[in-house]
Amino acid sequence: MLSKNMMNAVGLQSEQTFRNDFFFSRELPENLQLLDKISWNFFWSWRPAGANLFREIEPALWDQCEQNPRLFLKNISQLRLWQKSFDHEYIENLKRFAEEFEKYSTEPVKTFGAVTPEHPVAYFCAEYGVHNSLPNYSGGLGILAGDHLKSASDLNVPLVAVGLLYRYGYFRQKIGHDGWQQEKYHDVFTSELAVKPVTDENGERVFVSVNIRGREVQAQAWLAEIGRIKLYLLDTNLPQNAEVDRLITGHLYGGDTETRIVQEKVLGIGGVRLLRKLGVSPSVFHLNEGHSAFLTLELAREFLDANPDKTFGDAIAYVRENCVFTTHTPVAAGNDEFSPEKLSECFDASFFSQLKITEQEFFALGRTNPANESEWFGMTPFALRMCRSANGVSEKHGEVSRELWLKMFPEGTKAENVPITHITNGVHAPTWIAPIFQSLYEKHIGADWAQLIRDERKWRAAIEKIPNAEIWKAHVSLKNLLVSFIRHKTFSKETGLHETINEREDTNKLFSPGVLTIGFARRVAAYKRWDLLFSDLDRLLKLVDDPDRPVQFVFAGKAHPQDRIGKQVLQKLMSINHNSSWQNRAVFIEDYDQEVARYLVQGVDVWLNVPRRPLEASGTSGQKAAMNGGLNFSILDGWWIEGYNKENGFSIGELKVDGDEEIIDREDAEALYTVLENEIVPAFYSKDENNLPTEWIRRLKNALITLTPQFSSDRMVKDYIENIYN
Repeated sequence: MLSKNMMNAVGLQSEQTFRNDFFFSRELPENLQLLDKISWNFFWSWRPAGANLFREIEPALWDQCEQNPRLFLKNISQLRLWQKSFDHEYIENLKRFAEEFEKYSTEPVKTFGAVTPEHPVAYFCAEYGVHNSLPNYSGGLGILAGDHLKSASDLNVPLVAVGLLYRYGYFRQKIGHDGWQQEKYHDVFTSELAVKPVTDENGERVFVSVNIRGREVQAQAWLAEIGRIKLYLLDTNLPQNAEVDRLITGHLYGGDTETRIVQEKVLGIGGVRLLRKLGVSPSVFHLNEGHSAFLTLELAREFLDANPDKTFGDAIAYVRENCVFTTHTPVAAGNDEFSPEKLSECFDASFFSQLKITEQEFFALGRTNPANESEWFGMTPFALRMCRSANGVSEKHGEVSRELWLKMFPEGTKAENVPITHITNGVHAPTWIAPIFQSLYEKHIGADWAQLIRDERKWRAAIEKIPNAEIWKAHVSLKNLLVSFIRHKTFSKETGLHETINEREDTNKLFSPGVLTIGFARRVAAYKRWDLLFSDLDRLLKLVDDPDRPVQFVFAGKAHPQDRIGKQVLQKLMSINHNSSWQNRAVFIEDYDQEVARYLVQGVDVWLNVPRRPLEASGTSGQKAAMNGGLNFSILDGWWIEGYNKENGFSIGELKVDGDEEIIDREDAEALYTVLENEIVPAFYSKDENNLPTEWIRRLKNALITLTPQFSSDRMVKDYIENIYN
């Protein structure tokens, strides 16, 4: 757990800021009062017209508030509000959007087999990346969960979601003048969030209680509305809790293993208790990763309370019928594992007596070999035992997972018979497709273009009719926007002793929209192989310095606060070769989040991905780039194995995974440079008589046609409904 010394080390004081709500008193002109209602539901965030309603009032303040409409409405001047209230065109746009929102939100919820409005899906996840104004995520898992909720909303699927509200969230990244990553934590309770207190029928605040380390810990519930979907977030920062318990929901993935255990108890056990208090009776519980697997214990306890003559074995059978599990990790070390001693400290002995099992019998449920008492308790083996179905997040990941967990099954079982399937991840098209492409689709396809994505044949026919010149013009416009964003984000009044690629005193000539632009943005972790691109620096700089066909790179990503090696990789990247064009054709964007990602995936020509096979479970950033006219240049791993057709992007290396890592790295680096030099650069710079790169546009269009419907989160959610939930 975080001690007071540790809290002070990360800039956190022991004094608590408690919030009962996020309401503030602000008088809006009568014809602008619809803005308040719109700001409470994240529906606005995946409609370009929704974001524009706030941006148009005061663009600079909108960006200063990091696109947080609640904070924006709190800080906008009264004069500016009254000025806008007399803008007839703006008021008409506001009314039109409010009518669209009202029609959308009041449409009757649909039924999908056993999933009904009376018995919805209960979706549990440790993080949700709905929008950067709700900083409750660290990376891909959270973004995936946010897109899942948005597609469930668009498809009108009966679903409720449960998570935790982290007071300090995940760290904000700052790169120092020496290139070293620094971490800062912001207290969201001192800002404004679009979350409301959850109350009962009497208007009283809803609390749940979970036994933690021998004492009852209270958690309050908050509601975030994601279109038609309700997302409930639990928070232990309450005055009635001990200080150490207030910090259970302090940091996302923070603290030690004990912190993780008690967080996951609040998420799983507290989450089920919250749904019961709200009268929600799910048809199925979806465990999105193993963090919430303790919810199965609460379901078992409920079953045994209602059926005192039954055994724990009967309870497991009941729980399995009601739970499904998605694993996102392709290596055993990436799954949460806890020592029996730590679990004993965090679970009260009476809890196991209610389950009619011993402590040792409980520990056995989380071991790959139940008889091996030296093995730690793993949340993934536990979830596999307690759920009726399990799936990976790509076809390859399903295969890897079956091999990985084969040891849990009787000797002689073949990997193909291990009951782990796959549902390949997707991304929410209206969130990630740039407004300029959305306008292009509205012009040539119609206002229902997002629905057309669900029909691959009709989508292909529609995109093929759009003139190449118009598609290329949209892409070039996005590149110009990206270049402006880069110049803005990397400008610094003071850069220390020398400039690095994340800060410069003069950015006016930095980057060029006419240069081939490659994006590389992801977590700084060993298996992501950030340094593969720099394995032959002379060859790389030759590409960058080419006077006729240069290449430029934009990087972004965070290293874990405790990952010193990752931080060293970033530091090396910041100051590569000052005696070349590198410093003008390479940039690093700090604090990679959804807003930064949006500019990158929408503006680059090429999206680079070089993970060590087969450690990329799926990956979704490349899917976002593909939907915006970016071509993927990737190792054949995760989703790209399914998506690549030799015409819609580029591949690096072969499918093999066995062999010496150093040899594989050399082979992959050689393949990377060779394809870049001989295929990507020539295709991009080859122009026709109209100055259009016809070969490039052909591939770009092929990517839009083939990858957009295949990797839409609408498709993903429909797959879950048909193959998992029902």
